[in-house]
Formats: sequence, structure tokens, C-alpha cells
Amino acid sequence: MIDTLNIIAIVLTIALGLVGFLAPDFTMNKLALKPDGSNMGYTEIRAANGALFVGAGLGALFLSIPAAFAMVGFLYAGAAVGRITGILLNDAGSKKSWGYFIVEACLAIYLLAANL
Repeated sequence: MIDTLNIIAIVLTIALGLVGFLAPDFTMNKLALKPDGSNMGYTEIRAANGALFVGAGLGALFLSIPAAFAMVGFLYAGAAVGRITGILLNDAGSKKSWGYFIVEACLAIYLLAANL
């Protein structure tokens, strides 16, 4: 059962990463981000919200060992910590922000608990 849930979590990770990587305008719109006149924002979205998650997910599938799946869990834990920090310190507690935090935290908790 853990193997199946790991694969589901990683496929979700890759799919979400592909959205950021291949559709930065869509991703920026969903995250309420706007370019400031340069194209740097697009490269940041493609890298940090896209290809990073695609690469981590593909790496976990390639290695197929608990430590690799746990590492993706650490990635989500870092994202969740960053998100909750922004929610609390920047008064950014919209339903969308909380929703993203819950998804990140749940994936972190599952991947770490199941694979460490």
C-alpha cells in the first residue's frame, strides 16, 4: 500500500510541477503574481514552481527507495514552512493560501512518515 501511495504522491508532484514548468502564465495567475517588466519571473516560476518538482519526482521514481520519497517529503515540508510563515507574517491567509499549505503539509507528513 505504501508503494502505491508513494507513486500517487510523486505523480501528483510531477503533474503539479509540469504545470509550473509548462504554463508559467497560468501558474502566476493562480498565485496572484505579475511580471514586473522583466522575464525573470517566468524563469523563477518555471524553475522553482515547476522543474524543481518535476526533477525531484522523477528522481524519486528513478531511485525508488524510501530515502528518495522522503526527500520529496522534505521538499514539501520546506514549502509548507515557507507558506505558513508568509500566511502568519504577511497577513496572507486567504483560502487559497491555506489550501496550498494544507496540501503541502499533508504530502510532507505522508512522505516523511511513510518513508523514514
